Amino acid sequence: MEDTVQTTGGKDRLFIGGVMMFQLAIVSGKGGTGKTTLAGSLSSLFDSIVMADCDVDAPNLHLILENKLIEKFEYYGGKKADISDQCISCGLCEKFCRFDAIIRGGPYSIDPYACEGCGMCVAVCPADAISLKDNKSGDYFLSQSNEIPLVHALLTPGEETSGGLVAEVRKLAINVAEREKREVIVIDGAPGIGCPATSSITGATYVLAVAEPTVSGNHDLARIVETIKHFKRDFGIVINKWDLNTSKSAFIESWCGANGIELLGKIPFDEQVEKATIMGKPVVAMEDSTAAQAIKRIALRLKRKISGGVEE
Repeated sequence: MEDTVQTTGGKDRLFIGGVMMFQLAIVSGKGGTGKTTLAGSLSSLFDSIVMADCDVDAPNLHLILENKLIEKFEYYGGKKADISDQCISCGLCEKFCRFDAIIRGGPYSIDPYACEGCGMCVAVCPADAISLKDNKSGDYFLSQSNEIPLVHALLTPGEETSGGLVAEVRKLAINVAEREKREVIVIDGAPGIGCPATSSITGATYVLAVAEPTVSGNHDLARIVETIKHFKRDFGIVINKWDLNTSKSAFIESWCGANGIELLGKIPFDEQVEKATIMGKPVVAMEDSTAAQAIKRIALRLKRKISGGVEE
């Protein structure tokens, strides 16, 4: 049976072999809001899932989920110039390079951290000594965490093709879900509103934005909500550490109500979160954790969405 996508009101449901695949993206307007803590906990609360860490610049989901590396893949994004020994040291490439990526010498060479692969040097070289070659920009991995597939990646420092690497992570996660007949992909999205964040959101069935009750947190929440709306995704909000600033939390709740945005839950500040992270386990594995109890209630609401049910 062919793979199909059915879209209704911003809800994309990917059908592979006739089985619905629900993609849940967890995002935030900035880093450090607790989205990875939430994503890691959902790995213990959901069935038939694949985990995908799309924060390729600073991945950390694998740090709180004990895992074993299964397979490693190289990611090539974009191209870099390369100068051969045919170089006649005429200096035209240096003259026309806008990125100061040419290192003078005999023959000349390329600074790979400065080169943007624009191809100007290739065009002006009279000796045909310069070519563009595929550039390895990072690696992505398939690991196993307590029988749960975990796809994660690491972009090479200085590279700018993070959105493309996020796309590779998501494609591998879908392939694994198809092969193992798993119905849910939980995406720990990249923070912010840039290319890796939008690549985390695009095509998701449901987006969960994690907010924090601060002045900057309100601003970051508004930015990520605007981004989610641009891609016409169905979404909801979670307030993390809501009890550290109850007035700001109340403001976020009021803002959600005024804008018709669903508030899925509030997670209190809990020192058990730090302890769980140090131990390399999700906080829902900790006994007497108030954060874990709140996350479990959020998970129940998400499960109703996944099953197509209606929240009571």
